[in-house]
Amino acid sequence: QVQLVESGGGLVQAGGSLRLSCAASRSMFRLVRMGWYRQAPGKPRELVADITPGGGTNYADSVKGRFTISRDNAKNTVYLQMSRLKPEDTAVYYCNGDWGSRTTIFSWGQGTQVTVSS
Repeated sequence: QVQLVESGGGLVQAGGSLRLSCAASRSMFRLVRMGWYRQAPGKPRELVADITPGGGTNYADSVKGRFTISRDNAKNTVYLQMSRLKPEDTAVYYCNGDWGSRTTIFSWGQGTQVTVSS
């Protein structure tokens, strides 16, 4: 079973930046599409961005132009660079993987809290 550990969250003012990291415990990570998800209080979890093993990316409309997803397969790590943060980006951020069907395949980690103050 792959363990996922998210880190890098924190409290930031609107307009600021954060870089999230997600480390996977096993090398099979490099075979799957990895995504960053977020869940705000009272709302369902949503996909923010994902990246294929080859580096192809996809973003939710709400974060296009502000967030950048990347991965380092040698380190079994996926990153989310977040810039020009808005209060509505406040949420717990998680990572997970899928084989291309959008059905996640790993157990969810603890997530990392991102709080953007206005």
